Amino acid sequence: MVNAIWLFMLITGIIVAALNGRIDTITESAMKAAELGVETAFGLIGVMSLWLGLMKLAEEAGFVRALARFFGPVIRRLFPTLREDSPALGAIIMNLSANVLGLGNAATPFGLKAMQELQKENPTPDTASPAMITFLALNTSCITLIPATIIAVRLKAQSINPTEIIGPTIFATGCAMTMAILVDFLIRRRSRL
Repeated sequence: MVNAIWLFMLITGIIVAALNGRIDTITESAMKAAELGVETAFGLIGVMSLWLGLMKLAEEAGFVRALARFFGPVIRRLFPTLREDSPALGAIIMNLSANVLGLGNAATPFGLKAMQELQKENPTPDTASPAMITFLALNTSCITLIPATIIAVRLKAQSINPTEIIGPTIFATGCAMTMAILVDFLIRRRSRL
């Protein structure tokens, strides 16, 4: 339905521009938008490369294991069915760390790895385990302390104050994560009863 609405708006805009003799405006706007898209993509490639490289260094240096030990008590309460030596813990920590830094694209490989590891421990492979459901809820609603990707986009768009998004982002994602954890806990508790 949304695609139909966008198509309708696009065709209507082209028809109105043609009737007013302003079809050149459509062509110029399309070219500028394509150029801006490419510039923004290249800017984001730099940001993603930097953070993915830092995450890989952290993983190789053992920082992930240290984070897993540090956040172990919290993670243990969120994922009570996981073994203490589960390889999924490292991937979960890396995914959540990337999400906290606002690097959704960098978090994706770690999220996929976490799901693969959680699937290996899943007793019923055709059904999502409670740990998989909890991870999905956390992954989609994770608090973002530094929205690096959004700040990079705002910098590229020459925003006057690209970091003013930090406060609202922390508030909104904090509320979302709190609700996700609460709903996950309540549903898990109800299913046990």
